[in-house]
Amino acid sequence: MDKPIFLIGFMGSGKTTLGRKLANHLNLKFIDLDHVIVERIGMSIPAYFTQYGEQKFREMESQLLKEQRGKRAVISTGGGSPCFFDNMEWILENGISIYLYLTPKALHNRLQQSNIASRPALQGLRDEALLQFIEEKLDERAPFYKQAHIHIDQLNTSLDTICQSIETYAENK
Repeated sequence: MDKPIFLIGFMGSGKTTLGRKLANHLNLKFIDLDHVIVERIGMSIPAYFTQYGEQKFREMESQLLKEQRGKRAVISTGGGSPCFFDNMEWILENGISIYLYLTPKALHNRLQQSNIASRPALQGLRDEALLQFIEEKLDERAPFYKQAHIHIDQLNTSLDTICQSIETYAENK
C-alpha cells in the first residue's frame, strides 16, 4: 500500500480504535490526526478551540492533514476534517478513504459513554439534545463522508472484510 488510508466519519464512529487494528493488521503505521494536532499546538483541542476559535483550528487541521501526503499509514481524521476547505477532495486524490458509518442512535450511545469534555462541539449536550445535534451534524456532513472510496457499516463489518474492500479498491484503481 503506497498511499495512506484515511478513516473518516463522525466523532465516536471508531476511527481511532479501528485505525489501530487496521494498521496493525496491514503492518502499517497508525496516525491519529488529532494527536498530531495536539503535539503541534502544545495544548488540548478544547483549549485551542476556546483560545483561537474553530476557524484557526480547521486551518491547522487542514495543514497537518496535507503533511500526511505519501505516508504509508492508516490515518484517523477528525470528524469534521473532510468537511472544510478542499480536504475531502485532497483525501480522495492522495489516499484511499474509508467512511465508517454508524446510525445516529449508535453514535449517541457511544458518545454518551465517552468523555464529552474532550469534544468541543459537544459541550453541554446530553440525552435528546445530543441525539438531535448528532442527527443534524450527520446530515450536514453526509455529502462529504459519502464521497469516500469505501463505505463501512461499523457495527456489522469485520476487519477482514474491510481489508478485502481495501485490496479490491486498490486493485481496481
